[in-house]
Amino acid sequence: MLGMKLVKPLLPLAAAAVIGGGAGAVATTALHDDTPSVQTVTQTRTVAASPSDTSTALSPHDVYQASKDSVAYITTGSGTGSGFVVSPDGYIVTNAHVIEGANGQIKAKVGDGKTLDAKLVGEDASTDLALLKVSATNLKALQLADSSSVEVGDDAYAIGNPFGLDRTLTVGVVSALQREISSPNGFSIDDVIQTDAAINPGNSGGPLFNSQGQVIGVNSQIESTGSSSGGQAGNVGIGFAIPSNTVKTIIDQLRTTGTVSHAYLGVQTGDAQGAGAQVGAVTAGGPAANGGLQQGDVITELGGKSVDDSTALSSLVDEHKAGDSVQVKVTRSGKQQTLTIKLGERPTTTEQTQTQQQQAPQQEQPQQEVPGFGGGW
Repeated sequence: MLGMKLVKPLLPLAAAAVIGGGAGAVATTALHDDTPSVQTVTQTRTVAASPSDTSTALSPHDVYQASKDSVAYITTGSGTGSGFVVSPDGYIVTNAHVIEGANGQIKAKVGDGKTLDAKLVGEDASTDLALLKVSATNLKALQLADSSSVEVGDDAYAIGNPFGLDRTLTVGVVSALQREISSPNGFSIDDVIQTDAAINPGNSGGPLFNSQGQVIGVNSQIESTGSSSGGQAGNVGIGFAIPSNTVKTIIDQLRTTGTVSHAYLGVQTGDAQGAGAQVGAVTAGGPAANGGLQQGDVITELGGKSVDDSTALSSLVDEHKAGDSVQVKVTRSGKQQTLTIKLGERPTTTEQTQTQQQQAPQQEQPQQEVPGFGGGW
């Protein structure tokens, strides 16, 4: 697998735990309690309406005031997390790992509102996203930005419930783009936004904002050098958010059908010398194998678009649907060929593909499963 082998999901345990590191440690409280032992007092003041000109940056205070009542505190029988409202009629986005093992025991408290039962509309482990529904009709939805316009150095604000401290604001910048993280089912998510805004266990599923108060990503994981005896990792200034453009695509499918379809190619690749994605292994009986792709091939183009590296290949396959037939240009033994491959449906987990993959030859480049989702596998 190429890219970073990370990281820590941001879901704290329901029981009290201790997070250590550095010169001291911080004790946490039971996070599923609707009346936490630590009270947060917010001084309020009148805030002007958000400007219609989105080029005008808001202060961190104004971003917080405009969005805090749209951030949800998610609790399950096994842990807590964050979420946010995406439509006034009660739809809430969070991470799939936040509601993992909930067995229908999901509750959401939006802003200062009452704690409500939340129904799971659908989840997609491949992008670590889930859509919930509560019985409400007057919620304020947050606006999803175009994450392709985000640039390194842009202001970034996170609001969530770290360690059960509800609606906590942290401030930072976008510190890198096009990162890659692992999803709960073993595939990868790419085009991920990296930020140094502090996010910690409990921030999972919460929004990452730009300076216009628009959501640019869903906070999901952190890089950490270790964890405490309670199993929770602390912030070291490197957090990762699933980009809002991915969120838009996924929640539209979840709201419509409750499921998400991902195209699948069925190979392992590494970056080729120069440009392209070199095939290290082909899943037996998969789309690539059926289309004639072989180990050692260097994929240089898919669907009429150039393939710069293995991550680009993943993103290009994800632009298609299962069942689409695509033209794939490869270099094989120094000669160019064009293959026609009918893309399949991604398996539920990477383990299903690993049992089918042909033995790959040793290569200098690390390898990466490419099912076709824009997550770099």
